[in-house]
Amino acid sequence: MNSFTPLPEGLDAEHVRAQYRDHVNAGYARLASMMNLPIEVAGEGVYLFDMDGNRYLDAGGYGVFLLGHSHPQVVEKVSHQLHSHPMASKLMLNPFQAQAAAALAAVCPAPLQYVYFCNSGTEATEAALKLAWLNGCQQVISTQGGYHGKTLGSLAVTGRTLYRSPFADRLGDSHFVPFGDADALRQQLQAQPERACVILEPVQAEAGVIVPPAGYLQQVRQLCDQYGAVLIADEIQSGMGRTGRWWACEHEGVVPDILLVGKSLSGGCVPVSAMVCTADMQAPLNRNPLMHTSTFGANPLAMAAVMATLQVMQHEQLVPRAEALGQRLRQGLQNVLRQHPCGNQVQLRSTGLLLGVEFADAGLAANMVMHLIDQRIVVNHSLNDHRVIRLTPPALYSDSDVEWLLGGFARALARTFE
Repeated sequence: MNSFTPLPEGLDAEHVRAQYRDHVNAGYARLASMMNLPIEVAGEGVYLFDMDGNRYLDAGGYGVFLLGHSHPQVVEKVSHQLHSHPMASKLMLNPFQAQAAAALAAVCPAPLQYVYFCNSGTEATEAALKLAWLNGCQQVISTQGGYHGKTLGSLAVTGRTLYRSPFADRLGDSHFVPFGDADALRQQLQAQPERACVILEPVQAEAGVIVPPAGYLQQVRQLCDQYGAVLIADEIQSGMGRTGRWWACEHEGVVPDILLVGKSLSGGCVPVSAMVCTADMQAPLNRNPLMHTSTFGANPLAMAAVMATLQVMQHEQLVPRAEALGQRLRQGLQNVLRQHPCGNQVQLRSTGLLLGVEFADAGLAANMVMHLIDQRIVVNHSLNDHRVIRLTPPALYSDSDVEWLLGGFARALARTFE
């Protein structure tokens, strides 16, 4: 593909900003103007391009682009599917769905077996909560700071008051315990008169890359077994090789009853997510397959992307590459922080290619994001802690890309603390 795709004729930056203001979201248009955000028009490999042809190193994307942008093998498979059979009738069996489900189940730890494809992370959460309910779970336990989506059911288990409070009287009685505190979970399970489900992220991404204490996930699994609770692991951000394992749960040898997948599942080409579960969990849906359905879920276009992504990840060994690159970036960023006079005011947390940099306040973090853009580096803020900027780069960085990131980070840090 061309590395730079201009805007359509007659459409300039002012038109884009005006259309955002009038037809998309006036608040976001105002924020983008305040931050002088560029307008992106293309992506290729580990790079983004704006409308002026400037090239940016992508370390953002909220975890979607582990394979980079427009990976040629994924694009080829999706393009072929687009021209042959992009959508299915939903009445007849869909062979592309069957193949993709088998391929995804093959990289999940046993006894995870059944796959339900949907279109976004929050849809996967909704499906998992309904399935837990169908399996007799009358109570839901989540974690403070956890993020599982913003649709009503998902919001009920998202531990962020800012997003919950306008809808509090519609969200039901979910219970929240501190993340990383197995004793608090034990007390909550003991207090539950009915069967419960426990939903958590193995690493809290939107909370600022919070890595739990060693052994915590094993304790959670043991407690769920002890009290008959269903364990839902939300690996939408931490899964698909992001932490240097296929699934972050595998760092502690833990297998959930239900696993949620998203972000890089399609190689960054089309929206897709999945809920993967054991045969025991699947039983209610096997009895009534129409209990939870989606018109666009498991469409052949998305299934082609899933198949190609899994093939690329295995062929290019992206999981071990993510682990190695993550260690290299962690060491490099630690060196940058050690060498800067204000580096001791900044905290780095990471696992694989999921890295969080915490500043003393949200203002410093916002300034750092803008100064990184000046260095042509794209990162993300964290929705549940605005003091933390988050780096989720592709696993395909070259040596020069690593130098670009570390050098640009050092210069942006200096500007932030001027």
